[in-house]
Amino acid sequence: MREALTAAASRRVTRPAPLRQAVYDALTELIVNGSLKPGQHLVEAELAEHLGVSRQPVREALQRLQTAGWVDLRPAQGAFVHSPTEEEAAQLLGVRAVLETYSAQLAAKNAKPEDIARLDELQLEGIAALADGNVERLVSANTALHDFITAVADNAVLAELIAQVGQKVRWYYTPIAKPRGKEAWNEHTQLIRAIAKGDAHQAGELMRKHTERTTEFYRKQIAARSSQD
Repeated sequence: MREALTAAASRRVTRPAPLRQAVYDALTELIVNGSLKPGQHLVEAELAEHLGVSRQPVREALQRLQTAGWVDLRPAQGAFVHSPTEEEAAQLLGVRAVLETYSAQLAAKNAKPEDIARLDELQLEGIAALADGNVERLVSANTALHDFITAVADNAVLAELIAQVGQKVRWYYTPIAKPRGKEAWNEHTQLIRAIAKGDAHQAGELMRKHTERTTEFYRKQIAARSSQD
């Protein structure tokens, strides 16, 4: 674990924020970006050292992380990063598919020329990230494009619901960002063109298929990992 945290630049907690919240946020991000991997043992003392805090806020954060489904606390063994099951992935990504399908439909109805220009810019950033092979950059580009479609949809309730599942979607997407990358960004191109045409039905269908393919890709990865265990 020490090596993973060092590679992640040992992000230290900013003191002005409430300490327990800052530690929780820092650990969540380390899990989401893959620095702390599913099944990895989490040692309180090491986490405290690398975050620059005492063990107490780390212990409190681990309790909260268990409640939120990021960490498993096992009696007499300690804390471990949660390993998502196929069913968990199907449920969360299924909800995401419904929300983002509606988001794409609304975006097609609302998009202005400057919005399409911004989507094209975000698409180019994703293609560049794919060519670069940088997973963090690729995940960031994917998140930015989907977030902007949600912004163009201009529905506050929808945006709030998508944000609630957003972190775990990013967590699930990180390990498949590269292997699914080329297909995913080709699908983004088609989606942007449908939004540009103002075709809400086509945009919704393309987003639905896009999110369903991502879900299926992730589920196959979980199944393959399980067969190796």
